[in-house]
Amino acid sequence: MKVNRRTFITGGAAAGALTFLPTVPVEAAPSDSSYATLIDLGKCDGCAGQPAPLCAASCREGRKDSFPEPPKSQLRDYWPQKKHEDWSTKRHLHDRFTPYNWIFVQQVEVEGRTISIPRRCMHCDNPPCTKLCPFGVNHKTAEGPVYIDESLCFGGAKCRTVCPWSVPQRQAGVGIYTLWQKYLPVGGGVMFKCDLCRDRLKKDETPLCIEACPKNAMQIGKRQEMYTRARELREKYDGDIYGMDENGGTSTLYVSPVSFEKIDQALAEQAQEGKRKKIVRMNKPENMLDKQKSWAYLTMISPLLGIAAAIGLSWKTEKEDE
Repeated sequence: MKVNRRTFITGGAAAGALTFLPTVPVEAAPSDSSYATLIDLGKCDGCAGQPAPLCAASCREGRKDSFPEPPKSQLRDYWPQKKHEDWSTKRHLHDRFTPYNWIFVQQVEVEGRTISIPRRCMHCDNPPCTKLCPFGVNHKTAEGPVYIDESLCFGGAKCRTVCPWSVPQRQAGVGIYTLWQKYLPVGGGVMFKCDLCRDRLKKDETPLCIEACPKNAMQIGKRQEMYTRARELREKYDGDIYGMDENGGTSTLYVSPVSFEKIDQALAEQAQEGKRKKIVRMNKPENMLDKQKSWAYLTMISPLLGIAAAIGLSWKTEKEDE
């Protein structure tokens, strides 16, 4: 492939943009027109009696065209490591985040009752995954969703590292990383996660998981309306809210009849007892952007990553043109 003038300019621009990572925390500024979701744990029962929670089943069926399909010939170890992440043969897993499972329901016993917790991306107001992605492919939209540009993702997994809930998951053998996977010391495929059905939101349609909920335990609406409903529901239950302040604030609010401190403690006990392979805590995370100086070393390698990403985009464009 020739590095033409367009490639060089694009690479330089991308490298320059990636060099200037934020040096101080940036406060979230959600607008009144953005969306937020409310999840009522007093209503959710995990779709008892069903083969799988309907929110998860609807997501899997409706978003299957977005799932990765890696050719077996591309499933190679991450150079120079002797491993790679391949979930393509584990698509049946439904109790944790995978590139093929963007929402699942945790269940935990608290104060003599079963609490069912739908887990998916929290769509943070000021997401560290978008601020600290060295490739600049994670984005926060004005409507609220946080999404990954899969066409340009190298699968470096920095988004998973800085996410308090480890939401994004990596699939090897796909994406532009495969062009240089024998030689690149970074990356590993493509990261996948919930994008709140942002294409449906653009058409004023409801996200699949919310549309499928038979208990109306999941709602979506304008941010201030959802925040008001969440506070009212907390008063009704004399309960607790999660997501309003966590990680600098999010676009996903949980309301529970029991405290989230007790729920998180019960989840931690589950993890210790080994009852579940993967536990996603209802913790009180510190905003990773407050620690971003620890990631300052990214500025040293970001120009090289930007050039690599630009060359990949140019190669893809030229192949399409051909």
